[in-house]
Amino acid sequence: MISIAFTGGGTGGHIYPGLAVAEELKKLLGSGFKIFWIGSSAGMDRLIVEEAKIDFFGVPSGKLRRYFSLKNIIDLFKVIGGFIAACRILKKQKACLLFSKGGFVSVPPCAAAAALGIKVFTHESDYSPGLATKINTRFVSRTKGGIFTAYEDTAAFFPEKIRNERITICGNPVRSVFRNADPQKGRDFLKLDKDARILLVLGGSQGAHEVNELVRASLCGLIKTYTVVHQTGPALKWDIEETDRYKPFPYIKEEMPHVMAAAELVMGRSGAGVWEWAVLGKPMLLIPLRGSGTRGDQVENARFFQKAGAAQVLAEGEGAQELLQAVNIIAHNDIEREKMTAASLKIGQSDGAKIIAQVLAENIMNNFGENK
Repeated sequence: MISIAFTGGGTGGHIYPGLAVAEELKKLLGSGFKIFWIGSSAGMDRLIVEEAKIDFFGVPSGKLRRYFSLKNIIDLFKVIGGFIAACRILKKQKACLLFSKGGFVSVPPCAAAAALGIKVFTHESDYSPGLATKINTRFVSRTKGGIFTAYEDTAAFFPEKIRNERITICGNPVRSVFRNADPQKGRDFLKLDKDARILLVLGGSQGAHEVNELVRASLCGLIKTYTVVHQTGPALKWDIEETDRYKPFPYIKEEMPHVMAAAELVMGRSGAGVWEWAVLGKPMLLIPLRGSGTRGDQVENARFFQKAGAAQVLAEGEGAQELLQAVNIIAHNDIEREKMTAASLKIGQSDGAKIIAQVLAENIMNNFGENK
């Protein structure tokens, strides 16, 4: 059986888009091919991938830093260990192609695949490419479409030769369950009637402290208009209990697409997950992750959605008062909300998962034919 390797991880933003591509690839290739995933041996990667019924192989993963740190020495050995482990996995599984969704863990598998003569393809979810993607492009197959980007402007961050020959702009891959989401199922899960106006607040699978604190500070104002459905993350401990107007959840899993479809407005960070919101045409209130612990990619993503007319963005230093003002502008202006919905849908109409899967399938079948 021919095997196809996927790699990426560290956050759901690196894993779920990859799973969307894997889903479409299975539809195109049928049962004669096997997909497996190489991810971090630590963290949540394994759980998410195995829930999608894809075989998972863990490798050591070291963080790539742009600044001096003694941890770089330790992580260098992890990267080398990841390369050796990935070589062994790729050989044993007889992979014919590797698709990377990014993150630090993806670098050793991409390097290993290139060293073994296996074709490498990669996708960048953010407006500007991260360090892992910049490194991985050195290993990408020199074929047209080897590098996929979510945003058109991302191509400008690559050298001209790469930009002209090897980049395909496709949007961000989104799982088909979001495109087929049923808002009534979301309301049934939340036990809300059809007239309830829903504000969905997301901080990622682990939650986000800043987002949670903004909700705490502005909740009394928010529930005057909306039923606030809040994915808090598992670590949050509040003395605010669930009510008819405030429904906190540590994590929403299978029901999330339907809950999102039922929401009138979605608020949260501006990572790769915002493309799921766009597929469903949701007006957005974005609170990008900022500061020394980030390279500013979420700020860039948020600016794109704001410029397109799909989002309002909470600027650095703005707090609960500004958040309430932004929410009220959207909530009490039907025309503005309709414009944001249309702008959001326009961004989400590109089916990145199908575009990438088609390119991968063509390369796999061409290679398979040659081997035959």
